[in-house]
Amino acid sequence: MARAIDKVKNCETMTEVRAGVNALDDILVPLLVERGGYMTQAAKVKNDENLVYDQDRIDAIIERVRPQAEREGGNADLIERLYRAMITCYIDYEHEELARMRAAGLKPRTASGSNAS
Repeated sequence: MARAIDKVKNCETMTEVRAGVNALDDILVPLLVERGGYMTQAAKVKNDENLVYDQDRIDAIIERVRPQAEREGGNADLIERLYRAMITCYIDYEHEELARMRAAGLKPRTASGSNAS
């Protein structure tokens, strides 16, 4: 199977570069929207502002994507920076989603960890 870096076409003009980037954006945007949907699900399941930020999960994601980037012929440092920025954005989004769900009637968790009734 070809590595991702091997799929990059040789470009002679910025028009060609932009066409390649646009084609990838057409793939990336739906995936990012789908990922955001899972952040909404995470907010619902966690239902606790204190659980949104999870350093162990962040570390696990980074440990998973760095070698994947290397296998694909990419720059692991760049991919880590991108993922850290994306994770920060999704953490903010998860907080927003939790606040939205609370405003719509989701009950906060009680000290025992279950939803208040």
